[in-house]
Amino acid sequence: MEIAIKIGIVLGVFLLMEGVAWFAHKYIMHGFGWTWHEDHHNMHKGFFEKNDYYALVFTPIAIFCIVFGDLNAEYWYLFHIGLGITMYGIFYFVFHDLIVHRRLKFKFATKSKYMKRIMYAHYVHHKTHTKEGAEAFGFLYAPKKYEKKS
Repeated sequence: MEIAIKIGIVLGVFLLMEGVAWFAHKYIMHGFGWTWHEDHHNMHKGFFEKNDYYALVFTPIAIFCIVFGDLNAEYWYLFHIGLGITMYGIFYFVFHDLIVHRRLKFKFATKSKYMKRIMYAHYVHHKTHTKEGAEAFGFLYAPKKYEKKS
């Protein structure tokens, strides 16, 4: 039972992170944090972009949870919360930076309706180059309305 609780915490936090990311994307990145996010919506030089600073915000939170939860038996659950955050970060990086934005050049083709929908939603999001007027703020989930009609 103990292992099921730990796995449940990791998976629950992973799922919750999509909501946190959606909120941060819509209200922070397209709000007062636009100065870091703007170059992600527009052409820029170089591999790195200011938008990458957001990883520097979430990473220490995950590290703190993992280390503090590992070192303090009373707060054991923080370790699993940190794992859930880290797992989401890895999925985000692979999907968003590698697959959608092709920051490393490699071929990727999918037949998955889910992947096609989430990728299309992200492309719709990037049609807007300003902080206002964007839609589809999720990273790993997109409503069915973003399913491309063939």
